[in-house]
Amino acid sequence: MPADSPARATARETIALLTDAAGFTEHRPPSHPLPPDGPLGWAGYDAARERAGTRTGEEESVVYGTGVVGDRACVLLAFEFGFLGGSLGRLTGDRLAAAYELALTRRLPLLALVATGGSRMQEGMVALTQLQRVAAASTRLRAAGLPQIAVVRDPTTGGGWATVGAGADVVLALPGAQVGFAGSRVRPADADPHAYSAEGQFAAGQVDAVVPPGELARALTHWLRALGPHGALPAAPLPRARSAARLPETGREAVAAARDPRRPRAEAYLADYFGVRLPLHGDRCGGADPGLLCGFGLRADGLPVAYVAQCGTPTRPAGYRAAARTIRLADRLGVPVLTLVDTPGAANDAEAERAGAGAAIADAFAAVAEARVPVTTLVIGEGGSGGALALAAPDNTHVTADSYFSVIAPELAAAILKRPPSETGATADQLRLRPQDLLELGFARSIVS
Repeated sequence: MPADSPARATARETIALLTDAAGFTEHRPPSHPLPPDGPLGWAGYDAARERAGTRTGEEESVVYGTGVVGDRACVLLAFEFGFLGGSLGRLTGDRLAAAYELALTRRLPLLALVATGGSRMQEGMVALTQLQRVAAASTRLRAAGLPQIAVVRDPTTGGGWATVGAGADVVLALPGAQVGFAGSRVRPADADPHAYSAEGQFAAGQVDAVVPPGELARALTHWLRALGPHGALPAAPLPRARSAARLPETGREAVAAARDPRRPRAEAYLADYFGVRLPLHGDRCGGADPGLLCGFGLRADGLPVAYVAQCGTPTRPAGYRAAARTIRLADRLGVPVLTLVDTPGAANDAEAERAGAGAAIADAFAAVAEARVPVTTLVIGEGGSGGALALAAPDNTHVTADSYFSVIAPELAAAILKRPPSETGATADQLRLRPQDLLELGFARSIVS
């Protein structure tokens, strides 16, 4: 990547790109000088640090302080890759720990602008253990309900990626950035370079969005508004029904209406519900389910709401894991959750079983059950068995007129009962899966019109 690429901007240039006229106030931790040539007595280390300082104008590989992005105050930390490759040593660890502590003390979000090659070999294990300091500081911030956002620049590799970067709640990446645990000089010679790129990490569900530099300040402003911190927030309002469907007379009618390809899907509901949508992408385990949409959004009145929306396809294990991740993040930050249920059921192919379908569904059930924030559910189409119920809020599920919910699809129920296909409609009636049945049974609180 060319040296003048925005992804290769200096730490202070990157900060200025985001804070603009609002400014940035730098902080410095108490000074704890290193012994000559560092803790290992590595010959030439002091000279290398001096050259790095002369070249960059920095004292260390991290700059941190307070600033305002858009209209939101936050703590910013930025790696200076020109200072020994943005590597982490003991003094870097001092600055990182101080930045997290500053965010904790002032109850501000932490925004990390990462560009690092990993731990500093000239300091050996002293450098490597800084990763434990970062992990501990991040954990304290997480326990306090404060959000962490990372922007990974070029390059972001090694322990810096595996802590400050990938450990954040939301991970954004600049286009073309090299991103991965293994740096370019230590990975296998025949490794696919795409896997170590921002775009490759997005495809693998490790990065939430790849954002051009010119759009970064606006995106981060929205994210800071959505993630907070907030005071007590109300439950997510119910979406409006997106069709004028009448209530079905039979179970077979209900199933046909929910399966109608002309029926409004999750995208239509979300577009109507939110003024701004901020997607979360992937399960952080190497997978992403295009049939399940997750993220945070801002409504026209400014209310932030987290959303999990099924798109009418069988939900895959990666989708359930992404859903659980979103719900738990919203719960930690005090943001209400909206789930839109629409699936014929969980994916049941061999690949889904190998990917841990059962465990992923169980985790989604647990995330909903554990949530302290209000979870609101609207069934907008098919409610296919446990694969749909995993994302439904107990005692706060609502349905549309063109939806149904069933313990099992009527065709499968008829097959299990050894009934001929001609009795599928009668079986659907017996299952009492119509919206009005769900209301009468106490499963649904209302039919949204």
